Parts: sequence; C-alpha cells; structure tokens
Amino acid sequence: MSKLVRIVIQLPMDLKTRLDGLKQQGYTTSGFIRAMLERELARMDQQHSEHKPVTLVPVAKRANSR
Repeated sequence: MSKLVRIVIQLPMDLKTRLDGLKQQGYTTSGFIRAMLERELARMDQQHSEHKPVTLVPVAKRANSR
C-alpha cells in the first residue's frame, strides 16, 4: 500500500454509531471507508470508460459559508 494520508470528515451521529457497530463484525472505521471508496471509485471509473454518465452527489452549500 502506498503512503497513507489522514483526512478529517464530519458525520451525523447516526452514521458514526453505525460505523462503531461495524467493529463488532471485525471492521475498522478506516478500513471500511477505504474499501468503500476504492469500490465506488472503481465503479465510477468503469462507468466513465463505458461512456455512461456518472451520477455524482450534488455539492451542497456549506452551512457556515457566507
């Protein structure tokens, strides 16, 4: 694996609780998120290579932006 970098994200409490629950199944939060991102990005790459439009989540206005 290449050099790892740290990112910080904010989550609603219910998502954090669900991620914490995955520990009971042997997952780490980092490992789960890393695997999910790799899977979704690979899927997006595949869609892009097939010339299908990729549906992205729209960017919302930041709550504290002016």
